[in-house]
Amino acid sequence: MVDLTDNPHRRYNPLIDEWVLVSPHRTKRPWLGQIETLPPENRPQYDPKCYLCPGNVRANGEINPGYTDTFVFINDFAALLAPDPDAKATQDSLLMTEPAGGECRVLCFSPRHDLTLADMDLPDIRKVVDMWADQVTEIGARLKWVQIFENKGASMGASNPHPHGQIWACDYLPTLVEKEDRNQKVYFEKHGSPLLVDLAKLELERQERVVAFNEHWVLVVPFWAVWPFEYLLLPRRAVQRMPDLTDAERDALADILKSGLTAYDRLFQTSFPYSMGWHGAPTDGADHPHWQLHAHYYPPLLRSATVRKFMVGFELLAEAQRDLTAEGSAARLRDCLTR
Repeated sequence: MVDLTDNPHRRYNPLIDEWVLVSPHRTKRPWLGQIETLPPENRPQYDPKCYLCPGNVRANGEINPGYTDTFVFINDFAALLAPDPDAKATQDSLLMTEPAGGECRVLCFSPRHDLTLADMDLPDIRKVVDMWADQVTEIGARLKWVQIFENKGASMGASNPHPHGQIWACDYLPTLVEKEDRNQKVYFEKHGSPLLVDLAKLELERQERVVAFNEHWVLVVPFWAVWPFEYLLLPRRAVQRMPDLTDAERDALADILKSGLTAYDRLFQTSFPYSMGWHGAPTDGADHPHWQLHAHYYPPLLRSATVRKFMVGFELLAEAQRDLTAEGSAARLRDCLTR
């Protein structure tokens, strides 16, 4: 058997049917590459120049209301537009196209310009959870896929430091979602239970990659993680979509989000950047018993607040690769919660 703690090996991701190369011995190599510049940590509670703060003018000239908790609006620079009923697909075997319709929204978590989700109080994080669920209910009545996500930090492409997330909803299943749909269905047909429900039980039994858990949720660094301190957040019962969560599950979700994001910030003593997103069953009106609601967190930091992981070379041309083991990353994040 391969020693997974110090020898190169591959790990399989059954959710998307892909492998990742793990090279734990590479953590010993010196780093002479790019060093990131840390963003300022002293943001004001209100910034008169911010187009997301209450009462301010946005880029399109509209004025934000004086909101006091969460605030949702149509993205002024949407990547998807309302479906065009006259648009047609092209069937050329090498140059295929198809129409893509949808809607994009911006989700402000708080009127405070200086508060990330990790800094917010639990009742206010619960309001964000409710906002996510309400948006899935509303938009999912019209569109097949509702992608809730957050890009936190300039290094992950956030164009505005005011804490916010987004929704890109579309009338088709995106590529990665199709992979998750297909592989969860294959597993369900073979085993009679959802893949990610079984995974949550297994991770809780072994505790090797668990960072935090409570009565309703488990937060792990997945066995097949690609990003150094990646999270997979899972309900402990079968739940297809976010609006299906009970009040108790929503409260518990706010609590474990606070814990997991606090661990991130403590790890390198910085406001930890990441891209995250929720995956639930397609909102096509059908029952999808193979689907399990879950969230992915992909943070780029590797060695410190100023050294990040890059997806280049072998990873772009052959296969994803990581240096730290998932078990080692989980242990370091768990330690952050005991400080």
